[in-house]
Amino acid sequence: MKLVLLTAVVSFKKEIQHMLKQAGVKTYSYRDVTGFKDFSEEALASNWFGSEMHEYESIAFYVFVPKENMEILMHLITEFNQQLETRSKVHLASFQIENYL
Repeated sequence: MKLVLLTAVVSFKKEIQHMLKQAGVKTYSYRDVTGFKDFSEEALASNWFGSEMHEYESIAFYVFVPKENMEILMHLITEFNQQLETRSKVHLASFQIENYL
């Protein structure tokens, strides 16, 4: 069993839910969160008034995924990200679960 954390901009919510369903995930939790990105280093290099800090409406999914379904989910998200023309992507982190009740 793996614990998976998925984060993305909130506009990808329906697509993530569809990918979870395709990967055989029947239950999950999600929460609206505020994403943050500090562009100040990039802004300093390109202009005098560089303090570019942005907040984004984001979403975080918390999912328990059987090991055998993990590869399917990773493939679906990789494929989805490759088709995007935006800088924003779906991010996935997985954690090994030692015990599960």
